[in-house]
Amino acid sequence: MSTAERSGTSRTWCPSGSPAAPEAVVLGVRSGQDGEVVYLADPVPARDVLPVVPKDVEPTRVLRFASHCVSDCLHRRGNDCTLVERVAVTPADENRNVPRCHLRAHCKWWAQVGVDGCRRCPALATTVVEGDDLGALVADPRTTREQLDAWMARAETDAPRAAASPVALGTA
Repeated sequence: MSTAERSGTSRTWCPSGSPAAPEAVVLGVRSGQDGEVVYLADPVPARDVLPVVPKDVEPTRVLRFASHCVSDCLHRRGNDCTLVERVAVTPADENRNVPRCHLRAHCKWWAQVGVDGCRRCPALATTVVEGDDLGALVADPRTTREQLDAWMARAETDAPRAAASPVALGTA
């Protein structure tokens, strides 16, 4: 069952949604080994999961949430998501299989950038961690494409820095 079917709506969904949204679902769980998201086969309402997350753990550090795209989102420009535009600039393994995802049929990122968004999605983190410069740039709605390109050009000359951890992203 898809996320939209479970929620009874066909609205567009954000794969970097707020866990506090009433319709929010868990999209996946972050792997302890590489930090990438392992997607759930079926959506689970966030309201059912959040109470069991230990109080000293920020839920977005271990879970990825999806919720409706909203018109007042910081990452919205007209009908476009500027977050996925910034995400699509980051490096991705072109040989990576696109993960199965219950959100895809109603995903804003899929609708806007297609497979490019899906290839990057598992490596993305909602919480920006200290020292993750690329993640901070991607998550900041004020960041321009030129700033990301400049950061990546610098990173190419500094190979250890380019081998970054999961890229952080913002929520609606």
